[in-house]
Amino acid sequence: YEEFQRFKTHPEIKRYLEGGECVAYGARCLNEGGYHAIPKLSFPGGGLIGCSAGFLNGVKIKGTHTAMKSGMLAAEAAYAALTATGAEPVASTGEINPEEPAADISSYESAVESSWIADELKRVRNVHAGFHWGTLPGLLYAGLNAFVLKGKEPWTIANTEPDSAKTRPAKEFAPIEYPRPDGKLTFDLLSNLQRSGTNHNHDQPAHLRVKVEHAAVPSTESFPVYAGPEQRFCPAKVYEYTDGSEAGGVPQLVINAQNCVHCKCCSIKMPKEYINWTVPEGGGGPAYELM
Repeated sequence: YEEFQRFKTHPEIKRYLEGGECVAYGARCLNEGGYHAIPKLSFPGGGLIGCSAGFLNGVKIKGTHTAMKSGMLAAEAAYAALTATGAEPVASTGEINPEEPAADISSYESAVESSWIADELKRVRNVHAGFHWGTLPGLLYAGLNAFVLKGKEPWTIANTEPDSAKTRPAKEFAPIEYPRPDGKLTFDLLSNLQRSGTNHNHDQPAHLRVKVEHAAVPSTESFPVYAGPEQRFCPAKVYEYTDGSEAGGVPQLVINAQNCVHCKCCSIKMPKEYINWTVPEGGGGPAYELM
């Protein structure tokens, strides 16, 4: 969060923002796995579309067009499946038949594979993976892919480990002292959080839960080895650590789930992926109106 605030003070960025007014705040992780990371797209009674399926073009950083197209293909597959049995639609009867089997829209998956969605994502499938070799090799490969290979290379650059395993120990870095926010171009986190309009009922079970098998990770690995990175990358100050005075000097994790803006970074980047991100009750979350 603070690094992004500092980014806005760069002269080339600042000149576009000065004099403006911050009217909204939000955050979202981009699932950039692309073509190689597309999961099984259908299941009994439903399917995955848009960002849920990972249809983002990571090079263009665009996914609305693929999301819309996948929705169209899913709708066509759902219509075909629902009309094939001759059963009366629920909209007509007003009742759900518990004996009626869940519709199978497996044709949706093959429709996506034969559409321009797959063609577009396959063309750029190796670009981001090329940056695993470093910035300069990544840029060179991106240019080679865009202007020469155009996605026709017969190889795959594999990603061999999850993002959560790529965080390096804190001892390898010097702490960064960030300037205080000025309230005009840069803002403190809690002030920005108010702009997101996020809301969760305070008496509901926390939707962010530490996995039972990784219960010790926050106090034995995340904080002592990585200096609690969740305190810095979370854009809503959901994760904090105590000073350890209540646990024999060992800092303990505190989860402020009510602050969550549903960026999903914690489920991806936590050491050992120790957080289980579940859906909040009652439709809680950010109230984005301008984003």
